[in-house]
Amino acid sequence: MTATVNPLRAGIRLGPTAEPCVIVIFGATGDLTRRKLLPALYRLAQQHLIPAEFAVLGVARQQMSDHEYRAKMREALTEFGDEDTVDEAAWTSFAGGIFYIAGEFTDTEPYTSVRSRLKEIDEQRKTQGNRIFYLATAPEFFGLIANQLAQANLARPEGRAWARIIVEKPFGHDLESARALNAQFAAVFEEHQIYRIDHYLGKETVQNLLVFRFANSIFEPLWNYQYIDHVQITNAEAIGVEGRGAYYEGAGALRDMMQNHVFQLVSLIAMDPPVSLKSDDVREEKVRALKTVRPIPPDLVGEYAVRGQYGPGQVLGQTVDGYREEPGVDTQSSTETFAVLKIKFDNWRWANVPFYLRSGKRLQKRVTEIAIHFKEVPHRLFTDSDAPLEPNVLVIRIQPNEGITLRFGAKLPGQAMRIRWVNMDFRYGSSFGVKPPEAYERLLLDCMLGDSTLYARRDMVELGWEIVAPILDAWKTTAFDFPNYEAGSWGPPIAFEFVEREGRHWRKL
Repeated sequence: MTATVNPLRAGIRLGPTAEPCVIVIFGATGDLTRRKLLPALYRLAQQHLIPAEFAVLGVARQQMSDHEYRAKMREALTEFGDEDTVDEAAWTSFAGGIFYIAGEFTDTEPYTSVRSRLKEIDEQRKTQGNRIFYLATAPEFFGLIANQLAQANLARPEGRAWARIIVEKPFGHDLESARALNAQFAAVFEEHQIYRIDHYLGKETVQNLLVFRFANSIFEPLWNYQYIDHVQITNAEAIGVEGRGAYYEGAGALRDMMQNHVFQLVSLIAMDPPVSLKSDDVREEKVRALKTVRPIPPDLVGEYAVRGQYGPGQVLGQTVDGYREEPGVDTQSSTETFAVLKIKFDNWRWANVPFYLRSGKRLQKRVTEIAIHFKEVPHRLFTDSDAPLEPNVLVIRIQPNEGITLRFGAKLPGQAMRIRWVNMDFRYGSSFGVKPPEAYERLLLDCMLGDSTLYARRDMVELGWEIVAPILDAWKTTAFDFPNYEAGSWGPPIAFEFVEREGRHWRKL
Protein backbone atom coordinates (compact mmCIF):
# COMPACT_ATOMS: atom_id res chain seq x y z
CA MET A 1 0.00 0.00 0.00
CA THR A 2 1.35 3.44 -0.91
CA ALA A 3 1.77 5.75 2.07
CA THR A 4 -0.30 8.92 2.04
CA VAL A 5 1.82 12.07 1.95
CA ASN A 6 0.73 15.01 4.08
CA PRO A 7 0.54 17.86 1.51
CA LEU A 8 1.14 20.43 4.25
CA ARG A 9 4.56 18.91 4.88
CA ALA A 10 5.53 18.11 1.28
CA GLY A 11 9.17 18.79 0.59
CA ILE A 12 10.17 18.96 4.28
CA ARG A 13 13.31 16.98 4.99
CA LEU A 14 13.63 14.83 8.07
CA GLY A 15 15.98 16.12 10.75
CA PRO A 16 19.43 14.66 11.36
CA THR A 17 19.81 11.36 13.19
CA ALA A 18 21.86 11.34 16.36
CA GLU A 19 25.11 9.44 16.79
CA PRO A 20 25.21 6.19 18.80
CA CYS A 21 25.20 6.89 22.53
CA VAL A 22 24.00 5.88 25.99
CA ILE A 23 21.90 8.22 28.11
CA VAL A 24 22.45 7.57 31.83
CA ILE A 25 19.48 8.90 33.84
CA PHE A 26 20.07 9.59 37.52
CA GLY A 27 16.63 9.62 39.13
CA ALA A 28 15.41 6.93 36.74
CA THR A 29 12.28 6.03 38.71
CA GLY A 30 11.21 9.63 39.34
CA ASP A 31 8.27 11.57 38.01
CA LEU A 32 10.27 13.47 35.36
CA THR A 33 11.66 10.26 33.86
CA ARG A 34 8.27 8.55 33.78
CA ARG A 35 6.25 11.52 32.53
CA LYS A 36 8.67 13.16 30.11
CA LEU A 37 12.05 11.58 29.46
CA LEU A 38 11.17 7.97 28.66
CA PRO A 39 8.14 8.85 26.47
CA ALA A 40 10.23 11.45 24.62
CA LEU A 41 13.07 8.98 23.97
CA TYR A 42 10.60 6.36 22.77
CA ARG A 43 8.99 8.81 20.32
CA LEU A 44 12.42 9.76 18.97
CA ALA A 45 13.18 6.08 18.42
CA GLN A 46 9.80 5.54 16.80
CA GLN A 47 10.54 8.39 14.35
CA HIS A 48 13.99 6.91 13.60
CA LEU A 49 15.69 10.07 14.88
CA ILE A 50 17.97 8.09 17.17
CA PRO A 51 19.98 5.14 15.88
CA ALA A 52 19.59 1.47 16.72
CA GLU A 53 22.92 1.83 18.53
CA PHE A 54 21.31 3.60 21.46
CA ALA A 55 20.68 2.66 25.08
CA VAL A 56 19.24 3.98 28.33
CA LEU A 57 20.87 3.18 31.67
CA GLY A 58 18.69 4.12 34.64
CA VAL A 59 20.17 4.77 38.08
CA ALA A 60 17.99 5.10 41.19
CA ARG A 61 17.66 3.86 44.76
CA GLN A 62 14.96 1.24 44.23
CA GLN A 63 16.17 -2.35 43.81
CA MET A 64 14.99 -4.01 40.60
CA SER A 65 16.25 -5.92 37.58
CA ASP A 66 16.55 -4.71 33.99
CA HIS A 67 13.38 -6.63 33.17
CA GLU A 68 11.44 -5.06 36.05
CA TYR A 69 12.60 -1.57 35.11
CA ARG A 70 11.55 -2.09 31.49
CA ALA A 71 8.11 -3.17 32.68
CA LYS A 72 7.80 -0.02 34.82
CA MET A 73 8.77 2.18 31.88
CA ARG A 74 6.22 0.42 29.68
CA GLU A 75 3.58 1.28 32.28
CA ALA A 76 4.79 4.89 32.25
CA LEU A 77 4.49 5.01 28.47
CA THR A 78 0.91 3.76 28.70
CA GLU A 79 0.07 6.32 31.38
CA PHE A 80 1.86 9.40 30.05
CA GLY A 81 2.59 8.71 26.39
CA ASP A 82 0.33 8.81 23.38
CA GLU A 83 -1.24 5.37 23.58
CA ASP A 84 -2.52 5.52 20.01
CA THR A 85 1.07 5.82 18.77
CA VAL A 86 2.57 3.00 20.86
CA ASP A 87 3.66 0.21 18.60
CA GLU A 88 4.51 -3.04 20.37
CA ALA A 89 7.19 -4.01 17.85
CA ALA A 90 8.81 -0.58 18.17
CA TRP A 91 8.60 -0.77 21.97
CA THR A 92 10.15 -4.25 22.06
CA SER A 93 13.07 -3.01 19.97
CA PHE A 94 13.49 0.12 22.09
CA ALA A 95 13.13 -1.72 25.41
CA GLY A 96 15.96 -4.06 24.46
CA GLY A 97 18.31 -1.13 25.05
CA ILE A 98 16.99 -0.21 28.53
CA PHE A 99 19.10 -1.20 31.55
CA TYR A 100 19.08 -0.40 35.25
CA ILE A 101 21.40 -0.05 38.26
CA ALA A 102 20.30 0.44 41.89
CA GLY A 103 22.26 2.50 44.37
CA GLU A 104 22.50 5.61 46.51
CA PHE A 105 23.80 8.72 44.77
CA THR A 106 25.96 9.48 47.81
CA ASP A 107 27.85 6.16 47.56
CA THR A 108 30.80 5.50 45.26
CA GLU A 109 29.77 1.94 44.36
CA PRO A 110 26.95 2.85 41.91
CA TYR A 111 29.33 4.95 39.83
CA THR A 112 31.80 2.08 39.61
CA SER A 113 28.90 -0.11 38.51
CA VAL A 114 27.85 2.49 35.93
CA ARG A 115 31.35 2.54 34.47
CA SER A 116 31.55 -1.25 34.11
CA ARG A 117 27.98 -1.51 32.84
CA LEU A 118 28.65 1.15 30.20
CA LYS A 119 31.52 -0.92 28.85
CA GLU A 120 29.18 -3.90 28.54
CA ILE A 121 26.55 -1.78 26.81
CA ASP A 122 29.15 -0.39 24.39
CA GLU A 123 30.03 -3.93 23.34
CA GLN A 124 26.44 -5.11 23.20
CA ARG A 125 24.77 -2.05 21.62
CA LYS A 126 27.78 -0.60 19.71
CA THR A 127 27.30 2.81 21.35
CA GLN A 128 30.94 3.84 20.69
CA GLY A 129 31.66 5.23 24.17
CA ASN A 130 29.41 8.29 23.77
CA ARG A 131 27.60 9.29 26.98
CA ILE A 132 24.88 11.68 28.16
CA PHE A 133 24.39 11.95 31.92
CA TYR A 134 20.95 13.31 32.81
CA LEU A 135 20.48 14.66 36.35
CA ALA A 136 16.74 14.11 36.92
CA THR A 137 17.25 14.31 40.69
CA ALA A 138 16.68 16.74 43.52
CA PRO A 139 18.99 19.81 43.17
CA GLU A 140 21.04 18.91 46.26
CA PHE A 141 22.52 15.97 44.33
CA PHE A 142 23.68 17.94 41.27
CA GLY A 143 27.18 18.85 42.44
CA LEU A 144 27.65 15.55 44.25
CA ILE A 145 26.85 13.46 41.16
CA ALA A 146 29.14 15.60 39.00
CA ASN A 147 32.03 15.03 41.42
CA GLN A 148 31.32 11.29 41.62
CA LEU A 149 31.34 11.03 37.83
CA ALA A 150 34.76 12.68 37.82
CA GLN A 151 36.04 10.28 40.50
CA ALA A 152 34.85 7.34 38.40
CA ASN A 153 36.63 8.75 35.30
CA LEU A 154 33.32 9.18 33.49
CA ALA A 155 33.27 12.95 33.00
CA ARG A 156 35.92 13.19 30.31
CA PRO A 157 35.55 11.16 27.09
CA GLU A 158 38.11 8.69 25.85
CA GLY A 159 39.51 8.90 22.31
CA ARG A 160 37.00 10.31 19.83
CA ALA A 161 34.00 9.65 22.07
CA TRP A 162 32.09 12.45 23.79
CA ALA A 163 30.45 12.96 27.19
CA ARG A 164 27.74 15.51 28.02
CA ILE A 165 25.69 16.27 31.11
CA ILE A 166 22.13 17.65 31.25
CA VAL A 167 21.16 19.53 34.41
CA GLU A 168 17.52 20.21 35.29
CA LYS A 169 16.33 23.38 36.98
CA PRO A 170 16.51 24.89 39.50
CA PHE A 171 20.13 25.78 38.84
CA GLY A 172 20.88 27.35 42.18
CA HIS A 173 18.66 29.03 44.75
CA ASP A 174 20.13 32.52 44.38
CA LEU A 175 23.11 34.21 42.73
CA GLU A 176 25.65 32.91 45.25
CA SER A 177 24.49 29.28 45.02
CA ALA A 178 24.28 29.43 41.20
CA ARG A 179 27.86 30.65 41.00
CA ALA A 180 28.98 27.93 43.40
CA LEU A 181 27.19 25.22 41.41
CA ASN A 182 28.65 26.53 38.16
CA ALA A 183 32.10 26.37 39.74
CA GLN A 184 31.49 22.76 40.81
CA PHE A 185 30.54 21.75 37.29
CA ALA A 186 33.40 23.74 35.73
CA ALA A 187 35.87 21.79 37.87
CA VAL A 188 34.62 18.54 36.31
CA PHE A 189 33.25 19.35 32.84
CA GLU A 190 34.13 21.78 30.07
CA GLU A 191 31.41 24.37 29.40
CA HIS A 192 30.63 22.80 26.01
CA GLN A 193 29.77 19.55 27.84
CA ILE A 194 27.21 21.16 30.17
CA TYR A 195 23.58 21.42 29.02
CA ARG A 196 21.39 23.40 31.45
CA ILE A 197 17.91 22.47 30.34
CA ASP A 198 14.88 24.74 30.27
CA HIS A 199 11.99 22.85 28.72
CA TYR A 200 10.28 26.09 27.66
CA LEU A 201 12.95 26.54 24.99
CA GLY A 202 11.94 23.22 23.44
CA LYS A 203 8.40 24.40 22.72
CA GLU A 204 7.74 24.84 19.03
CA THR A 205 6.44 28.41 19.29
CA VAL A 206 9.44 29.52 21.33
CA GLN A 207 11.78 28.14 18.68
CA ASN A 208 9.70 29.86 16.02
CA LEU A 209 10.49 33.26 17.54
CA LEU A 210 13.85 33.29 15.74
CA VAL A 211 12.20 32.43 12.43
CA PHE A 212 9.37 34.90 12.96
CA ARG A 213 11.72 37.76 13.74
CA PHE A 214 14.62 37.14 11.38
CA ALA A 215 13.03 35.40 8.37
CA ASN A 216 10.28 38.00 7.85
CA SER A 217 11.35 41.45 6.71
CA ILE A 218 8.05 43.10 7.68
CA PHE A 219 8.49 42.60 11.44
CA GLU A 220 12.12 43.25 12.35
CA PRO A 221 12.09 46.95 11.23
CA LEU A 222 9.23 47.52 13.71
CA TRP A 223 10.92 45.66 16.58
CA ASN A 224 12.09 48.69 18.56
CA TYR A 225 11.09 51.67 20.70
CA GLN A 226 9.87 53.69 17.73
CA TYR A 227 6.88 51.40 17.14
CA ILE A 228 6.44 49.28 20.27
CA ASP A 229 4.84 50.78 23.37
CA HIS A 230 5.35 47.84 25.74
CA VAL A 231 5.60 44.06 25.95
CA GLN A 232 3.55 41.74 28.17
CA ILE A 233 4.64 38.19 28.95
CA THR A 234 2.17 36.04 30.88
CA ASN A 235 2.75 32.60 32.34
CA ALA A 236 -0.50 31.52 34.01
CA GLU A 237 -1.20 28.14 35.59
CA ALA A 238 -4.56 26.86 36.79
CA ILE A 239 -2.91 24.22 38.98
CA GLY A 240 -1.56 24.76 42.47
CA VAL A 241 1.67 23.33 43.85
CA GLU A 242 0.54 19.76 43.07
CA GLY A 243 1.98 18.08 46.15
CA ARG A 244 5.27 20.01 45.92
CA GLY A 245 4.48 22.31 48.82
CA ALA A 246 7.74 21.63 50.65
CA TYR A 247 9.78 22.44 47.53
CA TYR A 248 7.71 25.49 46.62
CA GLU A 249 8.08 26.95 50.12
CA GLY A 250 11.76 27.43 49.39
CA ALA A 251 11.22 28.66 45.85
CA GLY A 252 8.18 30.81 45.10
CA ALA A 253 7.02 32.17 41.75
CA LEU A 254 10.01 34.45 41.19
CA ARG A 255 12.55 31.64 41.56
CA ASP A 256 10.43 28.83 40.12
CA MET A 257 9.31 30.48 36.86
CA MET A 258 10.40 34.07 36.38
CA GLN A 259 14.17 33.79 36.79
CA ASN A 260 14.47 31.00 34.23
CA HIS A 261 11.49 30.29 31.93
CA VAL A 262 10.20 33.84 31.58
CA PHE A 263 13.65 35.41 31.24
CA GLN A 264 14.40 33.00 28.40
CA LEU A 265 11.35 34.36 26.56
CA VAL A 266 12.44 37.93 27.34
CA SER A 267 15.89 37.33 25.85
CA LEU A 268 14.44 35.95 22.60
CA ILE A 269 12.17 38.98 22.20
CA ALA A 270 14.83 41.53 23.18
CA MET A 271 17.92 40.13 21.44
CA ASP A 272 19.53 41.59 18.33
CA PRO A 273 20.01 39.43 15.21
CA PRO A 274 22.81 36.87 15.68
CA VAL A 275 25.59 36.68 13.10
CA SER A 276 24.64 33.04 12.49
CA LEU A 277 22.43 30.30 13.89
CA LYS A 278 25.37 28.57 15.57
CA SER A 279 24.62 27.93 19.21
CA ASP A 280 27.33 30.26 20.54
CA ASP A 281 26.20 33.13 18.31
CA VAL A 282 22.52 32.81 19.28
CA ARG A 283 23.29 32.47 22.98
CA GLU A 284 25.72 35.39 22.86
CA GLU A 285 22.98 37.73 21.64
CA LYS A 286 20.55 36.49 24.30
CA VAL A 287 23.12 37.18 27.00
CA ARG A 288 24.00 40.55 25.48
CA ALA A 289 20.33 41.58 25.70
CA LEU A 290 19.98 40.58 29.36
CA LYS A 291 23.19 42.43 30.22
CA THR A 292 21.44 45.68 29.30
CA VAL A 293 18.53 45.15 31.73
CA ARG A 294 18.41 48.20 34.00
CA PRO A 295 19.41 47.24 37.57
CA ILE A 296 16.61 47.46 40.11
CA PRO A 297 17.48 49.86 42.97
CA PRO A 298 17.02 48.04 46.30
CA ASP A 299 15.03 50.96 47.75
CA LEU A 300 12.64 51.06 44.75
CA VAL A 301 11.73 47.38 44.47
CA GLY A 302 8.04 48.22 44.94
CA GLU A 303 8.11 50.20 41.69
CA TYR A 304 9.44 47.20 39.76
CA ALA A 305 7.84 44.15 41.36
CA VAL A 306 4.73 43.03 43.24
CA ARG A 307 3.67 39.65 44.58
CA GLY A 308 0.66 37.62 45.61
CA GLN A 309 -0.44 34.38 47.22
CA TYR A 310 -3.66 32.54 46.44
CA GLY A 311 -6.38 31.81 48.96
CA PRO A 312 -9.31 29.38 48.61
CA GLY A 313 -11.49 29.71 45.52
CA GLN A 314 -12.87 27.98 42.46
CA VAL A 315 -10.78 26.92 39.48
CA LEU A 316 -12.44 25.42 36.40
CA GLY A 317 -15.59 24.76 38.42
CA GLN A 318 -13.87 23.03 41.33
CA THR A 319 -13.43 24.36 44.86
CA VAL A 320 -9.74 24.41 45.82
CA ASP A 321 -7.77 25.17 48.98
CA GLY A 322 -5.61 28.20 49.50
CA TYR A 323 -1.82 27.91 49.33
CA ARG A 324 -1.47 27.87 53.11
CA GLU A 325 -3.74 24.81 53.28
CA GLU A 326 -1.60 22.84 50.80
CA PRO A 327 0.38 19.84 52.21
CA GLY A 328 3.92 20.79 53.21
CA VAL A 329 3.15 24.54 53.39
CA ASP A 330 3.56 26.71 56.49
CA THR A 331 0.15 27.92 57.70
CA GLN A 332 1.65 31.45 57.95
CA SER A 333 3.70 31.20 54.76
CA SER A 334 4.92 34.37 53.08
CA THR A 335 5.97 32.57 49.88
CA GLU A 336 4.60 34.20 46.75
CA THR A 337 2.61 32.13 44.26
CA PHE A 338 2.20 35.09 41.91
CA ALA A 339 4.75 37.67 40.81
CA VAL A 340 4.76 40.68 38.51
CA LEU A 341 8.02 42.24 37.36
CA LYS A 342 8.74 45.28 35.22
CA ILE A 343 12.08 45.46 33.47
CA LYS A 344 13.60 48.06 31.17
CA PHE A 345 16.64 47.92 28.93
CA ASP A 346 19.40 50.48 28.72
CA ASN A 347 19.99 50.17 24.99
CA TRP A 348 18.90 51.84 21.75
CA ARG A 349 16.45 49.20 20.60
CA TRP A 350 14.32 49.17 23.75
CA ALA A 351 14.81 52.66 25.18
CA ASN A 352 11.89 53.39 27.57
CA VAL A 353 9.92 50.28 26.48
CA PRO A 354 8.77 48.44 29.61
CA PHE A 355 8.46 44.65 29.66
CA TYR A 356 5.72 43.56 32.08
CA LEU A 357 6.16 39.96 33.22
CA ARG A 358 3.65 37.99 35.29
CA SER A 359 3.61 34.42 36.48
CA GLY A 360 1.25 32.74 38.89
CA LYS A 361 -0.50 29.61 40.10
CA ARG A 362 -4.21 28.92 40.64
CA LEU A 363 -5.20 31.49 38.06
CA GLN A 364 -8.30 31.35 35.88
CA LYS A 365 -6.77 29.16 33.19
CA ARG A 366 -3.50 27.81 31.83
CA VAL A 367 -1.92 30.08 29.26
CA THR A 368 1.54 31.32 28.31
CA GLU A 369 1.84 34.11 25.78
CA ILE A 370 3.90 37.07 24.64
CA ALA A 371 1.92 40.18 23.65
CA ILE A 372 3.68 42.93 21.70
CA HIS A 373 1.66 46.13 22.13
CA PHE A 374 2.41 48.66 19.39
CA LYS A 375 2.04 52.40 19.77
CA GLU A 376 -1.09 54.22 18.79
CA VAL A 377 -1.30 55.84 15.34
CA PRO A 378 0.36 59.28 15.43
CA HIS A 379 -2.69 61.05 13.98
CA ARG A 380 -6.34 60.13 14.65
CA LEU A 381 -7.78 60.35 11.15
CA PHE A 382 -10.97 58.36 11.88
CA THR A 383 -12.45 60.72 14.43
CA ASP A 384 -16.04 60.03 13.33
CA SER A 385 -15.84 56.27 13.79
CA ASP A 386 -18.17 54.78 16.39
CA ALA A 387 -15.39 52.71 17.93
CA PRO A 388 -12.24 54.10 19.57
CA LEU A 389 -8.99 53.28 17.86
CA GLU A 390 -6.87 50.66 19.58
CA PRO A 391 -3.16 49.94 19.25
CA ASN A 392 -2.19 46.88 17.22
CA VAL A 393 -1.22 43.82 19.25
CA LEU A 394 0.89 40.88 18.12
CA VAL A 395 0.30 37.81 20.32
CA ILE A 396 2.62 34.80 20.32
CA ARG A 397 0.91 31.89 22.10
CA ILE A 398 3.32 29.45 23.72
CA GLN A 399 0.65 27.21 25.26
CA PRO A 400 -1.97 25.96 24.73
CA ASN A 401 -3.07 26.25 21.06
CA GLU A 402 0.38 27.29 19.90
CA GLY A 403 0.31 30.01 17.29
CA ILE A 404 0.51 33.71 16.45
CA THR A 405 -2.27 36.32 16.23
CA LEU A 406 -2.10 39.85 14.84
CA ARG A 407 -4.88 42.20 15.92
CA PHE A 408 -5.70 45.13 13.64
CA GLY A 409 -8.53 47.46 12.68
CA ALA A 410 -10.82 46.81 9.70
CA LYS A 411 -13.83 48.60 8.23
CA LEU A 412 -17.18 47.07 9.04
CA PRO A 413 -19.19 46.46 5.83
CA GLY A 414 -21.79 49.16 5.20
CA GLN A 415 -22.20 52.80 4.22
CA ALA A 416 -20.83 54.29 7.44
CA MET A 417 -17.16 54.42 8.41
CA ARG A 418 -17.28 51.96 11.28
CA ILE A 419 -14.15 50.22 12.56
CA ARG A 420 -13.99 46.83 14.24
CA TRP A 421 -10.97 45.00 15.59
CA VAL A 422 -10.21 41.64 14.00
CA ASN A 423 -7.58 38.93 14.32
CA MET A 424 -5.30 37.38 11.73
CA ASP A 425 -4.63 33.98 13.27
CA PHE A 426 -2.02 31.27 12.65
CA ARG A 427 -2.18 27.93 14.49
CA TYR A 428 0.46 25.24 14.30
CA GLY A 429 -1.93 22.31 14.37
CA SER A 430 -4.18 23.47 11.55
CA SER A 431 -1.44 25.04 9.42
CA PHE A 432 0.87 22.03 9.29
CA GLY A 433 -1.55 19.20 10.03
CA VAL A 434 0.65 17.58 12.67
CA LYS A 435 1.00 17.74 16.41
CA PRO A 436 4.21 19.58 17.32
CA PRO A 437 6.84 17.48 19.10
CA GLU A 438 7.06 17.64 22.86
CA ALA A 439 9.71 19.99 24.24
CA TYR A 440 11.81 17.17 25.70
CA GLU A 441 11.95 15.41 22.35
CA ARG A 442 13.63 18.39 20.73
CA LEU A 443 15.94 19.12 23.64
CA LEU A 444 17.11 15.53 24.11
CA LEU A 445 17.79 15.16 20.41
CA ASP A 446 19.70 18.46 20.33
CA CYS A 447 21.95 17.27 23.14
CA MET A 448 22.64 14.03 21.26
CA LEU A 449 23.53 16.14 18.22
CA GLY A 450 25.78 18.40 20.27
CA ASP A 451 23.61 21.48 19.61
CA SER A 452 23.37 23.67 22.72
CA THR A 453 21.39 26.55 21.14
CA LEU A 454 18.28 25.87 23.23
CA TYR A 455 20.20 25.33 26.47
CA ALA A 456 21.21 28.02 28.98
CA ARG A 457 24.83 29.11 29.15
CA ARG A 458 26.61 29.70 32.45
CA ASP A 459 26.54 33.50 32.22
CA MET A 460 22.85 33.46 31.22
CA VAL A 461 21.92 31.62 34.41
CA GLU A 462 23.92 33.96 36.61
CA LEU A 463 22.51 37.05 34.86
CA GLY A 464 18.98 35.89 35.64
CA TRP A 465 19.83 35.63 39.31
CA GLU A 466 21.55 39.04 39.28
CA ILE A 467 18.40 40.71 37.94
CA VAL A 468 16.09 39.27 40.62
CA ALA A 469 18.57 39.47 43.52
CA PRO A 470 17.40 42.91 44.80
CA ILE A 471 13.78 41.72 44.72
CA LEU A 472 14.52 38.53 46.63
CA ASP A 473 16.49 40.48 49.23
CA ALA A 474 13.71 43.04 49.68
CA TRP A 475 10.94 40.44 49.90
CA LYS A 476 12.95 38.48 52.45
CA THR A 477 12.81 41.37 54.90
CA THR A 478 9.37 42.82 54.09
CA ALA A 479 6.15 41.36 55.47
CA PHE A 480 3.10 41.16 53.23
CA ASP A 481 -0.57 40.53 53.89
CA PHE A 482 -1.25 37.09 52.35
CA PRO A 483 -3.38 35.64 50.86
CA ASN A 484 -4.30 38.55 48.58
CA TYR A 485 -6.00 36.88 45.60
CA GLU A 486 -8.69 34.28 45.22
CA ALA A 487 -7.89 31.03 43.43
CA GLY A 488 -9.51 31.16 39.99
CA SER A 489 -8.98 34.91 39.55
CA TRP A 490 -6.27 36.67 37.53
CA GLY A 491 -4.20 37.61 40.55
CA PRO A 492 -4.25 40.30 43.24
CA PRO A 493 -5.66 43.80 42.60
CA ILE A 494 -2.17 45.23 43.17
CA ALA A 495 -1.03 43.50 39.95
CA PHE A 496 -3.57 45.50 37.93
CA GLU A 497 -2.78 48.72 39.74
CA PHE A 498 0.90 48.09 38.96
CA VAL A 499 0.42 48.60 35.20
CA GLU A 500 -2.60 50.94 35.34
CA ARG A 501 -0.61 53.58 37.20
CA GLU A 502 1.49 53.85 34.03
CA GLY A 503 -1.57 54.21 31.80
CA ARG A 504 -1.61 50.60 30.55
CA HIS A 505 -3.75 47.51 31.13
CA TRP A 506 -3.17 43.77 31.18
CA ARG A 507 -4.46 42.08 28.06
CA LYS A 508 -7.63 40.01 28.58
CA LEU A 509 -6.81 36.32 28.16
